[in-house]
Amino acid sequence: MEVSEIQAELRAEGLDGWLLFDHHMRDPIAYRVLGLDTGGHVSRRWYYWIPASGEPAKLVHAIEDARLDSLPGSKLIYSSWQSHHEHLGTILAGKARVAMQFSPLCMIPVVSLVDAGTVDLVRSFGADVVSSAALVQYFEARWTAVQRDSHFEAGRRVDAILQQAFQQIRVDIDMAEASSEYRIAQFILRRFRESGMVTADSPIVAVNANSGNPHYGPDPERSRPIRNGDFVLIDLWAKLDAPGAVYYDITWTGFCGERPSEHMQRVFEIVTGARDRALRAADAAMREGRGIQGWEIDKAARDHIAAHGYSDAFVHRLGHSIGEEVHGNGANMDNLEMRDERPLIPNTCFSIEPGIYLPEFGIRSEIDCFVQAGGAVATGAVQAEIVRI
Repeated sequence: MEVSEIQAELRAEGLDGWLLFDHHMRDPIAYRVLGLDTGGHVSRRWYYWIPASGEPAKLVHAIEDARLDSLPGSKLIYSSWQSHHEHLGTILAGKARVAMQFSPLCMIPVVSLVDAGTVDLVRSFGADVVSSAALVQYFEARWTAVQRDSHFEAGRRVDAILQQAFQQIRVDIDMAEASSEYRIAQFILRRFRESGMVTADSPIVAVNANSGNPHYGPDPERSRPIRNGDFVLIDLWAKLDAPGAVYYDITWTGFCGERPSEHMQRVFEIVTGARDRALRAADAAMREGRGIQGWEIDKAARDHIAAHGYSDAFVHRLGHSIGEEVHGNGANMDNLEMRDERPLIPNTCFSIEPGIYLPEFGIRSEIDCFVQAGGAVATGAVQAEIVRI
């Protein structure tokens, strides 16, 4: 953590300061931003105040008074609730705009981590509590050069494994229809391990109607076989097995045969058209130096799908921030589930994954988009046609 860098951003945002708070490890963002050790026992509330100018301040409980000793600033110690309120009031005296991990109307849930009672307490000292969402994006979601390189390397490996998975389906089918959703998911996980990658969850391998369920995941009990004539969706995500590595996350679709139906082909073209429109919108905004917000990228894709009559079949946001966790804390491309008004900023990455989900099949086409000062680029292979398996 560089206090001076945070303070410069606070001044740019017109904020009096950023109040970071935790109780029982509820706010992992605070620990990452401050570079705090997450080990040990945290049974009492602590606060770390970073003012726009001047020295930071710490407020800790008497029995855990060393919790913030690794951070710069003065320290106040409380024991009773009265001294807790008194010292917090001293820290916030005269402060008008205080950023916290809070989102009005819980519009951005991943940042809305401070409980309502603590927000009430801070407001009782005359402060207006504002969202730290933009600060979180700036200090959490931007990648270092090493992280960027780890993403592109993960992309090369995952792209190759995806193609191997499609090939394995063909091999299995040719060997007496032995393929299944679960079998291919396990094949992908095995190849991740063999390729030096890790993932938090199993990939999605979904056949026919199951591909119409955006979060379907096969297990041994409900896994369906994969046969000639079947439509297959594969969604897979992984990162290098190295400290600080970031995820690569994509979705492709295939058909077990020579020619998918005209309906499948038409829906695929609509979905990929929405994907490409969103990427162009992000790239143009960054190249032209004009601000564009997450919800606007979502709208660019969603309007395309709606114009073709499938608005009700696109049931999730367009994309999510990507970082050390597959769902990161930067701007989401979302004007459906939430309205994310954070602007795209350089050195961040997000998924673009429009989808149309129908009773008989679903099509999603997902790429990752890396934002730079002079543009935005897809970070791996971009699917141009349904894979003929």
